Amino acid sequence: MENLKKTEQLYEGKAKKVYDTNNSEYVIVDYKDDATAFNGEKKGTINNKGIINNRVTNHLMKLLETKGIPTHMVEEISDRETIVKRVSIVPLEVIVRNIAAGSLAKRLGLEEGTKMNKTVLEYCYKDDELGDPMVNEYHIMAMEWCTKEELDLIAQYSLKINQVLSDYLIDLNIELIDFKLEFGKTSDGKIVLADEISPDTCRFWDSKTKEKLDKDRFRRNLGGEEDAYKEIMKRLLG
Repeated sequence: MENLKKTEQLYEGKAKKVYDTNNSEYVIVDYKDDATAFNGEKKGTINNKGIINNRVTNHLMKLLETKGIPTHMVEEISDRETIVKRVSIVPLEVIVRNIAAGSLAKRLGLEEGTKMNKTVLEYCYKDDELGDPMVNEYHIMAMEWCTKEELDLIAQYSLKINQVLSDYLIDLNIELIDFKLEFGKTSDGKIVLADEISPDTCRFWDSKTKEKLDKDRFRRNLGGEEDAYKEIMKRLLG
């Protein structure tokens, strides 16, 4: 976008920095190589993670836009930076689960890799100090984090995103086990997909070998994080 300039830093999270611009409708997201797990208790670095997450996210958001999912993405301006629409984030993480893994497998006593009969949607309240506790629709309505209509739309979008990505990735021999989504509201009140879709926020398994190609390699000290992230970008972007 011509004449758009980065100004002050608005925010720095575990994986990204967000910068203000000279246009009130847009901000710039800058992806970092920092890696964290267990609500920031484990910290490290994955070389070029920021570049990979930026490019993979933008590739997948463009795909979703063609399927009718509105996103905050506007334009990739460098390996690590993307212009996005300024949104107020709905303070919920939506976790979409197809295969039992991670905390769900532990919580329900399921063997990791168990296929479930139906896709599961879970909601967590976005609050690092509280450890992003799981909440349900009653909590969300009681706390007025969004309206019933907005939550219904978020659920509808989440399930459609799951279908689109699952169908796309399986052709690349990637199984979409589960993933986290965040949504925001634009200045005119429209709900859009925000944040990122990357090996940081998704469990990607090789559909044949079941090798983990995501941040679980870092969480679980499996090694090979950098190669796993590179493999995802290679399969998606060539």
